[in-house]
Amino acid sequence: MSTSANHLHQRLQDEAEAITRLMPTAITLATMVRHRAMAAWLRAEFEGYGDPASIPTYRAALPGHLVANSPQYGWIPAPIDDDQKTRHNHLDVGDSIKELERVCLNCKKGNGHRVTFDDDTLRTLQKQVNLTATLALTINRDTYCRVIRVVRGAVYLWCQALLDHGLTGDHNAYTSKERQQVAHLDTPEAFWRKAVKLDGELPVPDVREVGFLQRVFGRTG
Repeated sequence: MSTSANHLHQRLQDEAEAITRLMPTAITLATMVRHRAMAAWLRAEFEGYGDPASIPTYRAALPGHLVANSPQYGWIPAPIDDDQKTRHNHLDVGDSIKELERVCLNCKKGNGHRVTFDDDTLRTLQKQVNLTATLALTINRDTYCRVIRVVRGAVYLWCQALLDHGLTGDHNAYTSKERQQVAHLDTPEAFWRKAVKLDGELPVPDVREVGFLQRVFGRTG
């Protein structure tokens, strides 16, 4: 199958193209040009971060709101003080990009996604905030969308750099000379850090909001 930096570059700017569908193509392209670090980062995004220590900073300490499950009122803001809010109203998110995109597609703009804790984390948190209720953290849809924009923007910038260094046209393989001329671009952290700084300025679309019928029947593009 022909893999083209040009084609991927264009698809990254298309709102109809879900990031989940683009990632395998990006991984294939990174493998073909022998960008091992880029391929490893793309796979971590695609599959999720198993090691919490490996979560990049754009996924770390995502802001949220601690909520408690009240038998009478359902999920309500947890009654915690400002110091506890500072310590607990955030979360490192290592879920796959597919899961993050699913959250964005299934949430309306302005709404949030409730993240539950495993039993051990919940018990520890209950002791720290002196509450016995079931606790969770609500993270706004826009926060998840920003993570996806950063990833999409980083891949866009990488593709742009490949094109700027001569990797244009369709390819089934790349020559040793072609791989060598882009070897110095195997720097995923440099690209995602730049994408963080340029968030909102790059020509990559946000995750579109799915309508009611699309959510019901599963037609998300």
